[in-house]
Amino acid sequence: MTPVEIVYRYTTLPTQQTALALAAVRDVYGIRHLAFNQSERTLRIEYDATRLSAAAVTRLVREAGLDAEQQVVAPEPAPAA
Repeated sequence: MTPVEIVYRYTTLPTQQTALALAAVRDVYGIRHLAFNQSERTLRIEYDATRLSAAAVTRLVREAGLDAEQQVVAPEPAPAA
């Protein structure tokens, strides 16, 4: 398994319908975690890169209806102390 994070910036808040569609994205094999940050208007997705590509994840997000305009590079996590 190769865990990768990708972060999307969105302009309009997700509707209830979009939120439900994104909840279904969690069931896609290879998607590990989804997290919204409303103050930064970002959606962070952790996925298994041996199962999915960044393009496939982007397609899933857009098909769910999220107005994802920009892909942001996810910072590397700090090493555990």
